[in-house]
Amino acid sequence: MPNTARWAATLTLTATAVCGPLAGGAHAAPDSVSPGLYAPSALVLTVGHGYSAATATPERAATLNCAPTASGTHPAAIKACAELRAYGGDFDALPDRDGAMCTKQFSPVVVTAVGVWQGKRVSYEHTFANECVKNSSGMSVFTF
Repeated sequence: MPNTARWAATLTLTATAVCGPLAGGAHAAPDSVSPGLYAPSALVLTVGHGYSAATATPERAATLNCAPTASGTHPAAIKACAELRAYGGDFDALPDRDGAMCTKQFSPVVVTAVGVWQGKRVSYEHTFANECVKNSSGMSVFTF
């Protein structure tokens, strides 16, 4: 897939993830809490093989919306949102899982997160040596 098409797909997913929760009925129930009270936290997460996002082909993608409630296509959205909240949305601060044993095989895997976290734009990219190393890092956020 050409880079232009990949970026177009990523931007479309990001717009859907960010703007989707904001669209809704014009009338809210009197006892409901307005979604406008929360800073948006909506991300598009991708995983692909390659050295960088510019050269990698995205193989999997998931949306993760964390405000006002956890939702999206991420299989463990509640857990992933809780982990990101615990570390202030800092992907680099997410701890490694204990006890992971990985080979030293070099087959680079790149992960990205694009969107907003608590109202601030996020653009994160990290390359791991292989899939095992990726799965042992960052808790459940990039495990999908």
